[in-house]
Amino acid sequence: MAKKGGDKRTKRQLAPAFWDIKRKEGQFIVRTNPGGHSKTKSYPLGVFLRDVIKVVTTMNESEKVLNQSKVKVDGVTRYDVNYPVGLMDIVELQGTESQLYRLVPKDSRILSFIDIDQSEKSLKLLKIKTKHLVSNNIIQYGFHDGKTMLSDRNYNVGDTVVFDIENKKIIEEIKIEPNTLSLIISGENAGIQGKINEVKQGTFSIPRRVVLNLESRSVELPTDMIMAIGKESPVIKVN
Repeated sequence: MAKKGGDKRTKRQLAPAFWDIKRKEGQFIVRTNPGGHSKTKSYPLGVFLRDVIKVVTTMNESEKVLNQSKVKVDGVTRYDVNYPVGLMDIVELQGTESQLYRLVPKDSRILSFIDIDQSEKSLKLLKIKTKHLVSNNIIQYGFHDGKTMLSDRNYNVGDTVVFDIENKKIIEEIKIEPNTLSLIISGENAGIQGKINEVKQGTFSIPRRVVLNLESRSVELPTDMIMAIGKESPVIKVN
């Protein structure tokens, strides 16, 4: 009988470069299932638990923890070791004392993690990727993590919103404009913050860009490589 479905493994040597794994420890490792995050910009949940935050030592232990309903991603209990977790996702480990982690770019890696407080467990930064007029004044927005929502408010593609996961509503918009604090989310400068000095509108062949002031220099980057995170300081913890 023919094999059904795709392979749930990938070769360790072919895993994304930012994966914090031992490349020569075995031939295969679990891969991410299709989901809100690209497979090149996300971790499988089982790998995140075992190799990144190291709360388990084997993939079997990851499966047991997930099957016991002890892990939530953005407030939803997840059971699949292949589930993709990516930029700004909140992973909660439930136990005697809950542990909360946010995935962020850090030290030139497009994905690492930081600990966050209970006060931020329902707050997430979402970058607007698409917008479509549905009917009358209702617009459907698509975000970087695959979430969508309908709203009668007009936001711009590329800007960031502070999203309340628990109540499923937008709290605040952070525009890509001069003097906005931004986080570099890809490339060799991933994890570095800087103030936007200038916004350059794109053309048919050149994407929209920003000039970002870093500590000792300025860089020009496409807006796809940054995320607006606040004015004088980040609206939530990102480093």
